[in-house]
Amino acid sequence: MIPINRTFAPVQAIVDELARCGMRHAVTSPGSRNAPIALTLAADERIEAVSVLDERSAGFMALGMAKASGLPVAVTCTSGTAVANLLPAVVEAYEARVPLIVLSADRPPELRDVGAGQAIDQLKIFGSAAKWFVEVGNGEPGRDWATHVRALACRAWWTALDGRPGPVHLNLPLREPLAPVSQDIDASEWAGRDSGDPWVSRIAAERIPSTTVLETLAKQATSARRGAIVCGTADSTVVGPVTALAARLGWPVLAEPTSGLRCGPHDRSAVVAHYDVLLRSEQFAISHLPDLVLRIGDTPTSKPLRTWLSSADQVVFDPHGAWHEPTRLAEALVDADPVSTFTALLLALENHRAPVDESWLASWRAADALVGPVLESTADPFEPRAYCAIAPVLPDGAQIWVSSSMAIRDVEAYFPQGERDIRFLSNRGANGIDGVVSSAAGAALATGAPTWLLTGELALLHDVGGLLAAARAGADLRIICVNNGGGGIFDFLPVAEHADADSYRKHIATPSPVDMAALAALAGVEHRRAVTADEICAAASSPGLVEVRTDRADNARAHQALVERLTASLA
Repeated sequence: MIPINRTFAPVQAIVDELARCGMRHAVTSPGSRNAPIALTLAADERIEAVSVLDERSAGFMALGMAKASGLPVAVTCTSGTAVANLLPAVVEAYEARVPLIVLSADRPPELRDVGAGQAIDQLKIFGSAAKWFVEVGNGEPGRDWATHVRALACRAWWTALDGRPGPVHLNLPLREPLAPVSQDIDASEWAGRDSGDPWVSRIAAERIPSTTVLETLAKQATSARRGAIVCGTADSTVVGPVTALAARLGWPVLAEPTSGLRCGPHDRSAVVAHYDVLLRSEQFAISHLPDLVLRIGDTPTSKPLRTWLSSADQVVFDPHGAWHEPTRLAEALVDADPVSTFTALLLALENHRAPVDESWLASWRAADALVGPVLESTADPFEPRAYCAIAPVLPDGAQIWVSSSMAIRDVEAYFPQGERDIRFLSNRGANGIDGVVSSAAGAALATGAPTWLLTGELALLHDVGGLLAAARAGADLRIICVNNGGGGIFDFLPVAEHADADSYRKHIATPSPVDMAALAALAGVEHRRAVTADEICAAASSPGLVEVRTDRADNARAHQALVERLTASLA
């Protein structure tokens, strides 16, 4: 590495260390103050840097890249309100445990609070949403400053990735020259380790519960006549241990799509996909109350599931000891890696033999099998059918990014399990609809996998900048957008029934007159209309925007009618 000048040299050292640690993706936004950062990221052949015009979209694109790759992704921006526009993505990254590294440019101290342009207080601007904040400062060029910023970059990488993953924020106050003009600087003073290794490596130790804890868990599991394993958003490594434990105990696995357990070539004999809609039947929910629930991953979105969980003893397993337990009724939180814990628990169960009630799992599977035919009997257009239409034709390795609001709920309730290896991703940390297109585009760019986005029109319109950014970056993205004339989720809530109809429509449902075809043309992507499942599959077979028109009121009635038919079938 050859340092260019006193401004670029520490930036080059930081980027070099991030690349040595394993960084492979970055997102830049235009600006003068951050030009040294953006140009350095773009010049590093180990890092694929994507240019995004606005910082809000840039933050979510970096988030999607990091979530899909599992590795920290850098996002840089210029000083001032540009940094503030990253806040939504930083908050989501913190809540969803996504490693992100914000490299914000700032005015140097002498240009702060004196009326200089694009100078705001950027110190700890993200508050508690950043795992770690560092004001990098302005050191004197030389070996001491070089080793400091190299160690700082390594710490940023490992802080973002280790423990509970999340965003870190390095604020770089950059002085002139901001252009890559050469100065006489000793390159040897800025060199990294000759081996090519990071300046500092982090060695993590595996955390497994003690023998006493495992014995206690084994006794609880074998003494429970009827149990269940509930899996929310989790790492794909949990699939083997969870399915093996379920087979040993004879328990159903209630698998949220983003758990990685609902779809894939693994053993799915215990997987229950449609628990949400099953538990809307009061009779079924009461007759299937468990004695014990083992829960891993973030809590699924399903409200009927959360209600059902409140009636059971729960043991929550979290690799970071996070208190992700909204029912507040769990009797224990196991602060350990679920993969290692479930593997060790299987061994402990060898000393605790107990008869398996095969009818318990069989009853769940039989009920689960009823949902598909009832869904198929619902006439088009129906929003759950629109979101699930692509299930039979998805290739192995496909990615589905699911928007918040109704999309994630319909997918959780109705998307079927299957043998193809399909990965589901979603921004469910803060549960917002912002940045959904940008995030999906980031996942597509980071992995190169064929990617589908399932969304409603309000979430799509909320991230129009992301649609433009995705097209500009060349993201291979197939968007299935249900356009129901507003926020369909609100029609299922008491506000729809009790608010003044005109005020509800204008201020809550907020229908938009935007023409989706014109919007697609603006972004330079193809627009197609579809109604039936076959039409949706055909329209979504290549990148573009597929619009499915529905009616909010009809959709709410169809949901209710489906649950009533299913309840009758269950009875």
